Amino acid sequence: MTNKTDQSRRRFISNSALAAIGTIGAAQLLSSCKDGNSKKKEIKLPELLNQAPDGKVLKAGLIGCGGRGTGAAINFLDAGPNLQITALGDVFQDRLDKCRGELKTQKNVEIADDKCFLGFDAYEKVLDSGVDIVLLCTPPHFRPQHVEAAVKAGKHIFMEKPCAVDPVGARSVLVSSERAKQSNLCIVSGTILRKSKDYIETHRRVASGQIGEIVSAHVIRNGGSLWVIKRQPGWSDMEYMLRNWANFCWLSGDHIVEQFIHQVDVMNWYIDKNPVRAIGWGGRQRRVTGDQYDFFSVEYVYDNGMHTHCAARQITGCSNESKVHITGTEGFADAKGILYNLKGEEIWKYPYPEENATDLTWKVKDPFVQEHINLVTAIRTGNTINDAEAQVNSTLTTIMARISAYTGKDVSWEEVMNSDLYLGPKSYAFGPVPGIPETIPVIGLAPEI
Repeated sequence: MTNKTDQSRRRFISNSALAAIGTIGAAQLLSSCKDGNSKKKEIKLPELLNQAPDGKVLKAGLIGCGGRGTGAAINFLDAGPNLQITALGDVFQDRLDKCRGELKTQKNVEIADDKCFLGFDAYEKVLDSGVDIVLLCTPPHFRPQHVEAAVKAGKHIFMEKPCAVDPVGARSVLVSSERAKQSNLCIVSGTILRKSKDYIETHRRVASGQIGEIVSAHVIRNGGSLWVIKRQPGWSDMEYMLRNWANFCWLSGDHIVEQFIHQVDVMNWYIDKNPVRAIGWGGRQRRVTGDQYDFFSVEYVYDNGMHTHCAARQITGCSNESKVHITGTEGFADAKGILYNLKGEEIWKYPYPEENATDLTWKVKDPFVQEHINLVTAIRTGNTINDAEAQVNSTLTTIMARISAYTGKDVSWEEVMNSDLYLGPKSYAFGPVPGIPETIPVIGLAPEI
Protein backbone atom coordinates (compact mmCIF):
# COMPACT_ATOMS: atom_id res chain seq x y z
CA MET A 1 0.00 0.00 0.00
CA THR A 2 1.37 3.42 -0.93
CA ASN A 3 1.92 5.71 2.04
CA LYS A 4 1.06 9.40 2.19
CA THR A 5 4.68 10.46 1.88
CA ASP A 6 5.06 8.63 -1.41
CA GLN A 7 1.73 9.98 -2.66
CA SER A 8 3.02 13.50 -2.04
CA ARG A 9 6.30 12.65 -3.67
CA ARG A 10 4.59 11.26 -6.74
CA ARG A 11 2.35 14.31 -7.04
CA PHE A 12 5.44 16.48 -6.80
CA ILE A 13 7.15 14.51 -9.54
CA SER A 14 4.11 14.61 -11.79
CA ASN A 15 3.65 18.34 -11.27
CA SER A 16 7.23 19.46 -11.79
CA ALA A 17 9.70 16.87 -12.94
CA LEU A 18 7.93 14.56 -15.35
CA ALA A 19 6.93 17.25 -17.78
CA ALA A 20 10.58 18.16 -18.15
CA ILE A 21 12.05 14.67 -18.61
CA GLY A 22 9.57 13.10 -21.01
CA THR A 23 7.38 10.02 -20.95
CA ILE A 24 10.19 7.45 -21.01
CA GLY A 25 11.99 9.07 -18.10
CA ALA A 26 8.68 9.45 -16.27
CA ALA A 27 7.94 5.75 -16.50
CA GLN A 28 11.40 4.89 -15.23
CA LEU A 29 11.16 7.36 -12.37
CA LEU A 30 7.74 6.23 -11.19
CA SER A 31 8.75 2.58 -11.36
CA SER A 32 11.67 3.37 -9.04
CA CYS A 33 9.46 4.87 -6.30
CA LYS A 34 9.19 2.62 -3.28
CA ASP A 35 7.69 2.65 0.16
CA GLY A 36 10.01 3.18 3.09
CA ASN A 37 11.24 -0.11 4.50
CA SER A 38 9.85 -1.21 7.81
CA LYS A 39 10.85 -4.88 7.51
CA LYS A 40 14.13 -6.54 8.38
CA LYS A 41 16.35 -7.27 5.44
CA GLU A 42 19.88 -8.41 4.77
CA ILE A 43 21.94 -5.96 2.76
CA LYS A 44 25.31 -6.40 1.14
CA LEU A 45 28.12 -4.00 1.85
CA PRO A 46 29.27 -2.03 -1.18
CA GLU A 47 32.84 -2.62 -2.23
CA LEU A 48 35.05 0.27 -1.13
CA LEU A 49 38.28 0.35 -3.09
CA ASN A 50 41.42 1.99 -1.71
CA GLN A 51 41.83 3.68 -5.06
CA ALA A 52 39.96 3.80 -8.35
CA PRO A 53 41.10 1.40 -11.09
CA ASP A 54 43.49 2.63 -13.75
CA GLY A 55 42.14 3.79 -17.07
CA LYS A 56 42.31 6.56 -19.61
CA VAL A 57 43.01 10.05 -18.36
CA LEU A 58 39.99 11.74 -16.83
CA LYS A 59 40.04 15.52 -16.74
CA ALA A 60 38.11 17.42 -14.09
CA GLY A 61 37.19 21.08 -13.82
CA LEU A 62 36.62 22.76 -10.47
CA ILE A 63 33.77 25.28 -10.17
CA GLY A 64 34.10 27.15 -6.89
CA CYS A 65 37.70 27.59 -5.72
CA GLY A 66 37.19 28.24 -2.00
CA GLY A 67 38.47 26.01 0.79
CA ARG A 68 36.07 23.14 0.16
CA GLY A 69 36.55 23.36 -3.60
CA THR A 70 40.33 23.28 -3.29
CA GLY A 71 40.02 20.32 -0.94
CA ALA A 72 37.73 18.50 -3.36
CA ALA A 73 40.20 19.03 -6.21
CA ILE A 74 43.02 17.52 -4.13
CA ASN A 75 40.75 14.67 -3.01
CA PHE A 76 39.95 13.95 -6.66
CA LEU A 77 43.63 13.75 -7.57
CA ASP A 78 44.19 11.35 -4.64
CA ALA A 79 41.46 8.98 -5.84
CA GLY A 80 43.52 7.04 -8.37
CA PRO A 81 45.87 7.11 -11.36
CA ASN A 82 45.54 9.20 -14.51
CA LEU A 83 43.38 11.89 -12.94
CA GLN A 84 43.89 15.54 -13.77
CA ILE A 85 42.51 18.92 -12.72
CA THR A 86 42.65 21.00 -15.89
CA ALA A 87 40.31 23.97 -15.36
CA LEU A 88 39.26 26.32 -12.56
CA GLY A 89 36.32 28.69 -12.29
CA ASP A 90 35.36 31.27 -9.66
CA VAL A 91 34.04 34.82 -9.36
CA PHE A 92 37.04 36.06 -7.35
CA GLN A 93 40.60 36.29 -8.66
CA ASP A 94 42.16 35.90 -5.20
CA ARG A 95 40.34 32.66 -4.50
CA LEU A 96 41.24 31.26 -7.90
CA ASP A 97 44.88 32.23 -7.39
CA LYS A 98 45.00 30.67 -3.93
CA CYS A 99 43.49 27.41 -5.21
CA ARG A 100 45.91 27.40 -8.11
CA GLY A 101 48.80 27.86 -5.70
CA GLU A 102 47.62 25.04 -3.41
CA LEU A 103 47.37 22.63 -6.34
CA LYS A 104 50.93 23.52 -7.31
CA THR A 105 52.27 23.25 -3.77
CA GLN A 106 50.46 20.08 -2.69
CA LYS A 107 50.15 18.12 -5.94
CA ASN A 108 52.63 19.80 -8.33
CA VAL A 109 49.72 20.52 -10.66
CA GLU A 110 49.84 23.64 -12.79
CA ILE A 111 46.66 25.03 -14.35
CA ALA A 112 47.20 26.88 -17.63
CA ASP A 113 46.27 30.56 -17.74
CA ASP A 114 43.73 29.94 -20.51
CA LYS A 115 41.98 27.33 -18.33
CA CYS A 116 41.35 29.71 -15.42
CA PHE A 117 38.00 31.47 -15.71
CA LEU A 118 36.46 34.34 -13.77
CA GLY A 119 32.90 35.60 -13.48
CA PHE A 120 29.38 34.38 -12.87
CA ASP A 121 29.58 32.56 -16.21
CA ALA A 122 32.88 30.84 -15.34
CA TYR A 123 31.03 27.54 -14.93
CA GLU A 124 30.03 27.60 -18.59
CA LYS A 125 33.65 28.15 -19.63
CA VAL A 126 34.85 25.29 -17.42
CA LEU A 127 32.22 22.99 -18.96
CA ASP A 128 33.40 24.00 -22.42
CA SER A 129 37.10 23.50 -21.64
CA GLY A 130 37.34 19.81 -22.54
CA VAL A 131 36.76 18.28 -19.10
CA ASP A 132 35.08 14.93 -18.45
CA ILE A 133 34.00 15.68 -14.87
CA VAL A 134 33.02 18.79 -12.95
CA LEU A 135 33.43 19.35 -9.22
CA LEU A 136 30.62 21.66 -8.09
CA CYS A 137 31.75 23.42 -4.92
CA THR A 138 30.28 26.92 -5.05
CA PRO A 139 27.87 28.22 -2.37
CA PRO A 140 24.79 25.95 -2.54
CA HIS A 141 22.49 28.57 -4.10
CA PHE A 142 24.21 28.04 -7.45
CA ARG A 143 24.15 24.22 -7.36
CA PRO A 144 20.89 23.64 -9.30
CA GLN A 145 21.95 25.91 -12.16
CA HIS A 146 25.37 24.29 -12.38
CA VAL A 147 24.04 20.72 -12.17
CA GLU A 148 21.57 21.42 -14.96
CA ALA A 149 24.28 22.91 -17.18
CA ALA A 150 26.70 20.05 -16.47
CA VAL A 151 24.15 17.39 -17.39
CA LYS A 152 23.24 19.23 -20.59
CA ALA A 153 26.97 19.37 -21.41
CA GLY A 154 27.31 15.61 -20.86
CA LYS A 155 29.66 15.80 -17.87
CA HIS A 156 29.94 13.48 -14.88
CA ILE A 157 29.37 15.34 -11.63
CA PHE A 158 30.63 15.58 -8.09
CA MET A 159 28.34 17.98 -6.22
CA GLU A 160 28.89 19.20 -2.73
CA LYS A 161 26.04 19.22 -0.27
CA PRO A 162 23.44 20.62 -0.01
CA CYS A 163 22.13 20.49 -3.55
CA ALA A 164 19.84 23.53 -3.10
CA VAL A 165 18.68 26.16 -0.63
CA ASP A 166 14.98 26.14 -1.58
CA PRO A 167 12.30 23.80 -2.99
CA VAL A 168 12.56 25.27 -6.51
CA GLY A 169 16.25 24.42 -6.62
CA ALA A 170 15.71 20.93 -5.21
CA ARG A 171 13.14 20.17 -7.91
CA SER A 172 15.59 21.34 -10.56
CA VAL A 173 18.28 18.97 -9.27
CA LEU A 174 15.85 16.05 -9.27
CA VAL A 175 14.97 16.73 -12.90
CA SER A 176 18.64 17.03 -13.82
CA SER A 177 19.34 13.78 -11.99
CA GLU A 178 16.81 11.91 -14.12
CA ARG A 179 18.29 13.39 -17.28
CA ALA A 180 21.73 12.26 -16.10
CA LYS A 181 20.46 8.70 -15.68
CA GLN A 182 19.11 8.71 -19.22
CA SER A 183 22.54 9.80 -20.47
CA ASN A 184 24.48 7.31 -18.28
CA LEU A 185 26.18 10.17 -16.45
CA CYS A 186 27.39 9.62 -12.89
CA ILE A 187 26.51 11.95 -10.01
CA VAL A 188 28.14 11.59 -6.59
CA SER A 189 27.14 13.82 -3.67
CA GLY A 190 29.28 15.20 -0.88
CA THR A 191 27.25 13.45 1.83
CA ILE A 192 30.44 11.91 3.17
CA LEU A 193 29.06 9.84 6.06
CA ARG A 194 27.46 7.41 3.61
CA LYS A 195 30.97 6.79 2.24
CA SER A 196 32.63 6.00 5.58
CA LYS A 197 33.19 2.32 6.48
CA ASP A 198 32.17 2.66 10.12
CA TYR A 199 28.85 4.29 9.23
CA ILE A 200 28.25 1.83 6.39
CA GLU A 201 28.87 -1.24 8.54
CA THR A 202 26.71 0.11 11.38
CA HIS A 203 23.90 0.83 8.92
CA ARG A 204 24.19 -2.69 7.46
CA ARG A 205 23.77 -4.25 10.89
CA VAL A 206 20.78 -2.09 11.79
CA ALA A 207 19.14 -2.74 8.41
CA SER A 208 19.69 -6.46 9.04
CA GLY A 209 17.58 -6.20 12.20
CA GLN A 210 20.21 -6.32 14.91
CA ILE A 211 18.37 -3.70 17.01
CA GLY A 212 14.91 -4.68 15.77
CA GLU A 213 12.54 -2.32 13.99
CA ILE A 214 13.47 1.37 14.03
CA VAL A 215 11.01 3.36 16.12
CA SER A 216 12.76 6.70 16.58
CA ALA A 217 15.93 8.73 16.16
CA HIS A 218 17.66 11.50 18.09
CA VAL A 219 20.10 13.62 16.08
CA ILE A 220 22.42 16.36 17.36
CA ARG A 221 25.02 18.66 15.83
CA ASN A 222 26.22 21.23 18.34
CA GLY A 223 29.37 23.20 17.63
CA GLY A 224 30.97 26.60 17.83
CA SER A 225 30.28 29.68 15.75
CA LEU A 226 31.10 29.65 12.06
CA TRP A 227 33.65 31.84 10.37
CA VAL A 228 32.65 35.41 9.59
CA ILE A 229 34.02 37.67 6.84
CA LYS A 230 33.79 41.35 7.72
CA ARG A 231 32.70 43.76 5.04
CA GLN A 232 35.57 45.74 3.55
CA PRO A 233 35.47 49.27 2.07
CA GLY A 234 34.56 49.18 -1.60
CA TRP A 235 32.74 45.85 -1.48
CA SER A 236 29.32 45.83 -3.11
CA ASP A 237 26.41 44.00 -1.52
CA MET A 238 27.00 41.05 -3.84
CA GLU A 239 30.71 40.76 -3.10
CA TYR A 240 30.13 41.00 0.63
CA MET A 241 27.42 38.34 0.57
CA LEU A 242 29.43 35.98 -1.63
CA ARG A 243 32.55 36.26 0.52
CA ASN A 244 30.44 35.86 3.68
CA TRP A 245 28.15 33.29 2.04
CA ALA A 246 27.87 30.86 4.95
CA ASN A 247 25.99 33.52 6.94
CA PHE A 248 23.30 34.34 4.35
CA CYS A 249 20.30 32.09 3.88
CA TRP A 250 19.91 32.65 0.13
CA LEU A 251 23.45 31.41 -0.43
CA SER A 252 23.80 28.64 2.17
CA GLY A 253 20.27 27.68 3.23
CA ASP A 254 21.20 28.41 6.89
CA HIS A 255 23.37 26.01 8.86
CA ILE A 256 20.54 23.51 9.36
CA VAL A 257 20.65 22.95 5.59
CA GLU A 258 24.32 23.59 4.81
CA GLN A 259 25.94 21.62 7.66
CA PHE A 260 23.34 19.71 9.67
CA ILE A 261 22.37 17.94 6.44
CA HIS A 262 25.17 15.42 7.13
CA GLN A 263 23.49 14.09 10.28
CA VAL A 264 19.95 14.40 8.90
CA ASP A 265 21.08 12.49 5.81
CA VAL A 266 22.27 9.63 8.04
CA MET A 267 18.86 9.61 9.75
CA ASN A 268 17.12 9.44 6.37
CA TRP A 269 19.47 6.64 5.29
CA TYR A 270 18.45 4.54 8.30
CA ILE A 271 14.73 5.27 8.23
CA ASP A 272 14.52 5.06 4.41
CA LYS A 273 11.44 7.24 4.14
CA ASN A 274 10.69 10.94 4.24
CA PRO A 275 8.84 12.63 7.11
CA VAL A 276 5.34 13.89 6.45
CA ARG A 277 5.62 16.93 8.74
CA ALA A 278 8.18 19.11 10.48
CA ILE A 279 7.58 21.10 13.66
CA GLY A 280 10.53 23.45 14.05
CA TRP A 281 11.89 25.92 16.59
CA GLY A 282 14.88 28.19 16.35
CA GLY A 283 16.36 31.56 17.09
CA ARG A 284 19.37 33.83 17.12
CA GLN A 285 21.33 34.66 20.21
CA ARG A 286 24.97 35.27 19.34
CA ARG A 287 25.37 35.48 15.57
CA VAL A 288 26.98 38.76 14.52
CA THR A 289 26.36 38.92 10.78
CA GLY A 290 24.01 37.70 8.09
CA ASP A 291 20.33 36.79 8.37
CA GLN A 292 20.41 33.28 9.86
CA TYR A 293 19.62 31.57 13.14
CA ASP A 294 22.25 30.04 15.38
CA PHE A 295 20.15 27.22 16.84
CA PHE A 296 17.39 24.91 15.65
CA SER A 297 15.27 22.14 17.11
CA VAL A 298 12.86 20.13 15.01
CA GLU A 299 10.48 17.24 15.47
CA TYR A 300 9.78 15.15 12.37
CA VAL A 301 6.60 13.09 12.10
CA TYR A 302 6.20 10.08 9.80
CA ASP A 303 3.24 8.42 8.15
CA ASN A 304 3.29 5.54 10.67
CA GLY A 305 3.16 7.89 13.66
CA MET A 306 6.89 7.68 14.41
CA HIS A 307 8.60 10.83 15.64
CA THR A 308 12.27 11.81 15.46
CA HIS A 309 14.05 14.76 17.03
CA CYS A 310 16.90 16.77 15.52
CA ALA A 311 18.73 19.78 16.98
CA ALA A 312 21.68 21.90 15.88
CA ARG A 313 23.52 24.83 17.43
CA GLN A 314 26.41 27.07 16.36
CA ILE A 315 27.38 29.05 19.47
CA THR A 316 30.90 29.27 20.87
CA GLY A 317 31.39 28.53 24.57
CA CYS A 318 28.83 25.74 24.82
CA SER A 319 29.13 21.95 25.00
CA ASN A 320 29.76 20.38 21.60
CA GLU A 321 28.39 17.07 20.38
CA SER A 322 27.56 15.37 17.10
CA LYS A 323 25.59 12.13 17.03
CA VAL A 324 22.92 10.12 15.27
CA HIS A 325 21.19 7.90 17.82
CA ILE A 326 18.80 5.33 16.35
CA THR A 327 16.25 3.59 18.59
CA GLY A 328 14.94 0.12 17.75
CA THR A 329 12.53 -2.30 19.36
CA GLU A 330 15.45 -4.46 20.53
CA GLY A 331 18.24 -1.97 21.10
CA PHE A 332 19.96 1.26 20.12
CA ALA A 333 22.60 2.34 17.63
CA ASP A 334 25.20 5.07 17.59
CA ALA A 335 25.60 5.46 13.83
CA LYS A 336 29.33 6.12 14.28
CA GLY A 337 29.82 2.47 15.10
CA ILE A 338 28.21 1.07 18.30
CA LEU A 339 25.16 -1.12 18.94
CA TYR A 340 23.49 -1.53 22.36
CA ASN A 341 20.79 -3.79 23.72
CA LEU A 342 17.79 -2.42 25.59
CA LYS A 343 19.74 -2.57 28.86
CA GLY A 344 22.27 -0.15 27.42
CA GLU A 345 24.95 -2.84 27.18
CA GLU A 346 27.33 -2.62 24.24
CA ILE A 347 26.75 -5.59 21.91
CA TRP A 348 28.95 -4.55 18.98
CA LYS A 349 31.53 -1.89 18.23
CA TYR A 350 33.25 -1.06 14.97
CA PRO A 351 36.68 -2.75 15.15
CA TYR A 352 39.00 0.10 14.30
CA PRO A 353 42.47 -1.39 13.71
CA GLU A 354 45.36 -0.71 16.06
CA GLU A 355 47.86 1.89 14.91
CA ASN A 356 50.38 -0.74 13.78
CA ALA A 357 47.89 -3.38 12.67
CA THR A 358 48.60 -5.35 9.49
CA ASP A 359 44.94 -6.28 8.89
CA LEU A 360 43.47 -3.11 7.43
CA THR A 361 40.08 -4.61 6.57
CA TRP A 362 38.38 -2.27 9.01
CA LYS A 363 40.48 0.79 8.31
CA VAL A 364 38.29 3.82 7.61
CA LYS A 365 39.26 5.48 4.36
CA ASP A 366 39.05 9.27 4.24
CA PRO A 367 35.45 9.69 3.05
CA PHE A 368 36.41 12.91 1.26
CA VAL A 369 38.63 10.79 -0.99
CA GLN A 370 36.31 7.78 -1.02
CA GLU A 371 33.52 9.69 -2.73
CA HIS A 372 35.87 10.48 -5.63
CA ILE A 373 37.11 6.89 -5.73
CA ASN A 374 33.48 5.82 -6.10
CA LEU A 375 32.89 8.35 -8.86
CA VAL A 376 35.98 7.47 -10.90
CA THR A 377 35.42 3.74 -10.42
CA ALA A 378 31.86 4.04 -11.71
CA ILE A 379 32.98 5.99 -14.76
CA ARG A 380 35.80 3.60 -15.63
CA THR A 381 33.81 0.40 -15.07
CA GLY A 382 30.63 1.64 -16.73
CA ASN A 383 28.61 0.89 -13.59
CA THR A 384 26.79 4.22 -13.48
CA ILE A 385 26.02 5.61 -10.04
CA ASN A 386 23.72 8.47 -9.12
CA ASP A 387 22.87 9.37 -5.52
CA ALA A 388 21.31 12.74 -6.31
CA GLU A 389 17.77 11.78 -5.29
CA ALA A 390 18.92 10.86 -1.78
CA GLN A 391 20.59 14.25 -1.45
CA VAL A 392 17.48 16.00 -2.76
CA ASN A 393 15.40 14.25 -0.09
CA SER A 394 17.83 15.15 2.69
CA THR A 395 18.09 18.73 1.45
CA LEU A 396 14.29 19.07 1.41
CA THR A 397 14.07 17.50 4.88
CA THR A 398 16.29 20.25 6.28
CA ILE A 399 14.63 23.01 4.25
CA MET A 400 11.26 21.91 5.62
CA ALA A 401 12.58 22.28 9.17
CA ARG A 402 14.13 25.68 8.47
CA ILE A 403 10.87 27.01 7.05
CA SER A 404 8.96 25.71 10.07
CA ALA A 405 11.41 27.31 12.49
CA TYR A 406 11.39 30.65 10.65
CA THR A 407 7.59 30.84 10.40
CA GLY A 408 6.58 29.14 13.62
CA LYS A 409 4.18 26.97 11.59
CA ASP A 410 4.11 23.22 11.03
CA VAL A 411 5.21 22.41 7.48
CA SER A 412 4.18 19.27 5.61
CA TRP A 413 6.25 17.33 3.10
CA GLU A 414 3.56 17.97 0.51
CA GLU A 415 3.76 21.72 1.11
CA VAL A 416 7.52 21.86 0.70
CA MET A 417 7.37 19.59 -2.36
CA ASN A 418 4.99 21.96 -4.09
CA SER A 419 6.34 25.25 -2.74
CA ASP A 420 7.38 27.98 -5.17
CA LEU A 421 9.85 29.39 -2.63
CA TYR A 422 12.98 30.63 -4.37
CA LEU A 423 15.78 32.39 -2.49
CA GLY A 424 18.13 34.89 -4.07
CA PRO A 425 18.26 37.07 -7.16
CA LYS A 426 17.38 35.75 -10.61
CA SER A 427 20.43 37.37 -12.22
CA TYR A 428 23.91 37.99 -10.89
CA ALA A 429 26.17 41.03 -11.04
CA PHE A 430 28.46 42.84 -8.62
CA GLY A 431 26.51 45.69 -7.08
CA PRO A 432 23.29 45.93 -5.04
CA VAL A 433 21.33 42.75 -4.34
CA PRO A 434 17.72 43.93 -4.50
CA GLY A 435 15.11 42.33 -2.31
CA ILE A 436 17.55 40.64 0.05
CA PRO A 437 17.96 42.83 3.14
CA GLU A 438 20.04 41.59 6.06
CA THR A 439 16.87 40.97 8.07
CA ILE A 440 16.60 38.17 10.62
CA PRO A 441 13.39 36.08 10.27
CA VAL A 442 10.94 36.77 13.10
CA ILE A 443 9.11 33.69 14.33
CA GLY A 444 5.41 34.03 13.63
CA LEU A 445 5.95 36.93 11.24
CA ALA A 446 8.28 35.37 8.63
CA PRO A 447 6.77 34.94 5.14
CA GLU A 448 4.85 31.76 4.45
CA ILE A 449 6.19 29.25 1.95
